[in-house]
Amino acid sequence: MTNILEEIVVYKREFISMRKRERSLTDVRYCAADCDEPSDFFAALSGEGMSLIAEIKKASPSKGVIKNNFDPEKVALAYARNGAHCLSVLTDEAYFQGSDAYIDAAKSVSGLPVLRKDFTLDEYQIYESRALGADAVLLIVSLMDGSQLSDFVGLALELQLTPLVEVHDWSELEIASASGARLIGINNRNLKTFITDLNTTFELLKRRPEGALLVSESGINNRQDVERLGQAGVDAMLVGESLMREDDMGAKVRELLGT
Repeated sequence: MTNILEEIVVYKREFISMRKRERSLTDVRYCAADCDEPSDFFAALSGEGMSLIAEIKKASPSKGVIKNNFDPEKVALAYARNGAHCLSVLTDEAYFQGSDAYIDAAKSVSGLPVLRKDFTLDEYQIYESRALGADAVLLIVSLMDGSQLSDFVGLALELQLTPLVEVHDWSELEIASASGARLIGINNRNLKTFITDLNTTFELLKRRPEGALLVSESGINNRQDVERLGQAGVDAMLVGESLMREDDMGAKVRELLGT
């Protein structure tokens, strides 16, 4: 039985091929070199206390549409005005109803550094992320081998993008550490089943790579969750669904941050 991640990867490879036919790698490289210097996503998460990457997400494969009256600019502004440190923007169209255009929309109104959250399978997407105005790019360890991950981390840094390297188990954490990643995301959601368990973060923290900032992703619902993560040594959290479901997203940001 094909799991959700495998299904997405098959689609995404076809989508990337289509994008390459529409716009060459040479053209995307040129655009990436010609756009404004990215904001420092890593530095924005490096302050005292727990930092928040607030996610702009309309839908997901497991939950369907999360926000019916979806306005990325309104969401970004609510996050920025209430203390979020960075934004995560879903750009996958087929499974998350995202759009590349949401990156500029969110960044222009918020002034916050933006992560392009998508399924990165090809160097083309890294250049494309830079050209779109993203400040960081998501690299999921389970989608590549260690050599490719190291290459992608190197390319992202060369383009002045912050690579957020995402792991879900011990072996992936070792691969991430070996790649030189300084920002490691622990995804509490199993991307094969989409089942979420916050204990994933607490387990992987036992082998925390020296010098890395750790981000706990998914399954963070309330201030109690945040306090547990902070006490365990987590540096930042990436929160989407529990924010997007709220009518008053700004109030939920303040609740999570304890402000």
